[in-house]
Amino acid sequence: MRHRMDLRRRLDPEARAALAVSEERLSAFGPVRLGDVAAMREAYAFERRYWNEPVVAMGRVEERVVEADGLPTRLRLYEPEAVSCPVVLVYLHGGGFTVGSIDTHDRIMRLHAQKGGFAVIGVDYALAPEVKFPRQLRQLRALVPELLELFGLRERRLALGGDSAGANLALATAAFSRRDELPLVGLLLYYGVYGLRDSAAQRLWGHGDVGLTVERMGVYHGCYLPSPEAASDPRFDLLAADLSEVPPCFVLAPTMDPLHDDSRALVAILEEIGKPVVWRRYDGVLHGFLHLSRMVSKAERAISEGALFLRGLVPGTDSR
Repeated sequence: MRHRMDLRRRLDPEARAALAVSEERLSAFGPVRLGDVAAMREAYAFERRYWNEPVVAMGRVEERVVEADGLPTRLRLYEPEAVSCPVVLVYLHGGGFTVGSIDTHDRIMRLHAQKGGFAVIGVDYALAPEVKFPRQLRQLRALVPELLELFGLRERRLALGGDSAGANLALATAAFSRRDELPLVGLLLYYGVYGLRDSAAQRLWGHGDVGLTVERMGVYHGCYLPSPEAASDPRFDLLAADLSEVPPCFVLAPTMDPLHDDSRALVAILEEIGKPVVWRRYDGVLHGFLHLSRMVSKAERAISEGALFLRGLVPGTDSR
């Protein structure tokens, strides 16, 4: 019999209260069968609408649709009223490559813009299973180098970030793009999946009744990857990739996350090859906690840490 760790007992009070709200929202939506992708997307969007309020005010929000590698791609620019840092963060949402959008991650991107004093561009990359790996990477490699010009921000500096599946896509885009093609100042990598197929973290935290589970991860990977062998492709298994050309990284993970050891292994590799990296771990919260900033102070603090990391990479920009 597999032992289940009691994640609920270990949550801090704010995270426990937020979990209750989240479960109430999902209960109101109704039952969803794991693997019913259409229903999973609808439930995810329904639950996330609560967490995107109250809306964080911006000075400029602009949306457009462009084509990248033959795929229609929705983009959204967020610019704070006072821009004090010449960075533009291109943000890739999480959701197991299968669910999520720039709408579900709206508040996360707005808070990055507000806390960092810089512009953020959210990207609705193609979702699986309709589009499978590695097409999303071709889409992003075609798109990201053009974004500054597209939004009239050509004098600014480019950074990439994302959470969960979005962190995988951000790191893969950086690792497999030429530095002259994609001159990045830094990466924000929040609780990403980087290729471990088993780990202590997965055994401990991936079999509970809350948070991300190994079973759910298997469904996501089955949607995204065209074959089991693709899990060994270094464009997905980024712990096997050449990371020698990636820019400075900010890596963050909750301690009770089945993907925690993915981040831990990534940090060890980056340190071993001499790449600048900042490593942050958060106790008492679960995978995906950045969404919960209206109730969980650690979520807003984590976003602030990431935003300040990027500010610190640009000479002449104060750290606030």
